[in-house]
Amino acid sequence: MPHLHLEYTANLTNLAVEKTLLRLNNVLMASGQFGSEFDIKSRAVKVETFLVGTSLSPRGFMAVRLSLLSGRSPQVKKQLSESLLAALQDLGDWPADIQVQLSVQVIDMDRESYSKVAIG
Repeated sequence: MPHLHLEYTANLTNLAVEKTLLRLNNVLMASGQFGSEFDIKSRAVKVETFLVGTSLSPRGFMAVRLSLLSGRSPQVKKQLSESLLAALQDLGDWPADIQVQLSVQVIDMDRESYSKVAIG
């Protein structure tokens, strides 16, 4: 725990995906909310088919969904959300011809029903 899901639009062709995931994982570890770096599981999905709004202007997005075991305070969740958003903003050069939206959503997972085992 936690599980980080990153969705990004295919028109963000210069995105260094593995570097981005590592940066986000490091932000989570630096928060002090998680016991081991081994517990952080992140993945990225490139969205090939998408539409942002109704304009024909080039647009794209990066959306992070962070799933956490329930029990953290609203303040902690807000801090995690803001830290992840800041890390996305600092990724580097954004395409000049594409309007990009960045978002982070923090979701509680039911602690009582979550199961996990590490093999190996």
